Amino acid sequence: MSNTTSHPTFSSIAQMRKALDSKQVSATELAQAALNRANATTHLNIFLDINPDATLAQAKEADQRIAEGKQQLLTGIPIAHKDVFVTRQWRTTAGSKMLENYTSPFDATVVEHLKNAGAVNIGKLNCDEFAMGSGNENSAFGACLNPWDTSAVPGGSSGGSAAAVAAGIVLATTGTDTGGSVRQPSAMCGVSGIKPTYGTVSRFGMIAYGSSLDQAGPIASSAQDLVELLDVISVFDERDSTCIETCDGTPNSQGRVKQAYLDNLASQNAQGSQPLKGLRIGVPKEFFGPGLSAEVASAIEAALQQYEALGAERVEISLPRTELSIPAYYVLAPAEASSNLSRYDGVRYGYRAKEYKGLEEMTSRSRAEAFGPEVQRRIMIGTYVLSQGYYDAYYLQAQRIRRIIANDFQAAFASQCDVIMGPVSPAVAKNIGENRDDLTADWLADIYTLGVSMAGLPAMSIPCGFGGASGNRPIGLQIIGNYFNEGKILAIADRFQQHTDWHTRKPEIK
Repeated sequence: MSNTTSHPTFSSIAQMRKALDSKQVSATELAQAALNRANATTHLNIFLDINPDATLAQAKEADQRIAEGKQQLLTGIPIAHKDVFVTRQWRTTAGSKMLENYTSPFDATVVEHLKNAGAVNIGKLNCDEFAMGSGNENSAFGACLNPWDTSAVPGGSSGGSAAAVAAGIVLATTGTDTGGSVRQPSAMCGVSGIKPTYGTVSRFGMIAYGSSLDQAGPIASSAQDLVELLDVISVFDERDSTCIETCDGTPNSQGRVKQAYLDNLASQNAQGSQPLKGLRIGVPKEFFGPGLSAEVASAIEAALQQYEALGAERVEISLPRTELSIPAYYVLAPAEASSNLSRYDGVRYGYRAKEYKGLEEMTSRSRAEAFGPEVQRRIMIGTYVLSQGYYDAYYLQAQRIRRIIANDFQAAFASQCDVIMGPVSPAVAKNIGENRDDLTADWLADIYTLGVSMAGLPAMSIPCGFGGASGNRPIGLQIIGNYFNEGKILAIADRFQQHTDWHTRKPEIK
């Protein structure tokens, strides 16, 4: 199938903004074109709910704002939301049979901010059930396919979010990252995605998996476009008790991320032909061990050499507790999931079993019938590590390791480097169903992303190459910054994208 349309093709939000303001195209036309592309790519199973009437109503409002000269940068720009953000006009399933027919009475804060900015929602995007997974294979509504190679996973849990951008349906989407779920699908679909510092984006209305880890972040074609979305959603929200009011003394409000990005770009530009001169890039030796595939290692090495050509200095560092991030995370995240998912009991909302005797059996049957195997597995693990006699041995010990891992990052930033770079995952996207007989193999593939999440640091993925047997499976470079340094790492990513074309390459949709 073709994803071509009658309107001009736009490669960036800025380009689309210019066309909207000059009346070259209307928001309604852009929305209809995006809906058409979504309908033409249904075989990829990217969307879980589309409501054309609601989408076109938002587009009409955007056209009205543009006509009145009241537009913002995102007014009329088509986007789409991961299906863990609750929405009033689209179903919110979290990729689960448990919430198959649920429609929220309110919008998530992230959805609200983007709607207020005039962005037009095309629909809700496929994801691993309750955001638990690295390949989008755990969705109760079927796996999303990778637009580059439909036999491959798109990464998870925000697989639909990355696939929608890669397939050219929209220029940007929202995702969530608990242990790498924005960075991994971005890497595997050849797009850009960022997980901001924990607490800078409100979690209100975002269906919880691991509350101390979950963080919303945008996915887009380029670092420049990420800036625009992240700046709009990085706003303090008193409804979320974990949302940060100030970031290093700067109010957590719209304009903070973009100003930091522009300041960093200006500083780079002032240095002429070597814009990144003085930048120290920490390269953790633990990220380049035997588990890393040769093709990913080669692509990361080429990206690092490009950064050195731009004036940056490479510094070898050590994050000695990297391997411990896997067992620590898979104690902490399931423990929090066990608590968060206890609300789905068949009583108040969500799926309820048809046959049962008594309240207790209604709850147990409802949960057994509606939760998928990966969700059940993590709930059971979480319940176990929180139980009497095991809490100290597992949960508390994992929390101690989490603090040590965070300290390792801070030690590196304090004296050795300004940013950290390395792979996002050890290999290119696997084939769908590849690890079906090894239930924890996907967990091991999270080794490079989990420590960042447990430390609450900002990190992003940008395209830097391709691999796989046919050479068409994307590879991502991970860029990790210190707390509240989103603007800095976005500017560093943008500089790389000014000198490479990986982010401009698009798959042929079949």
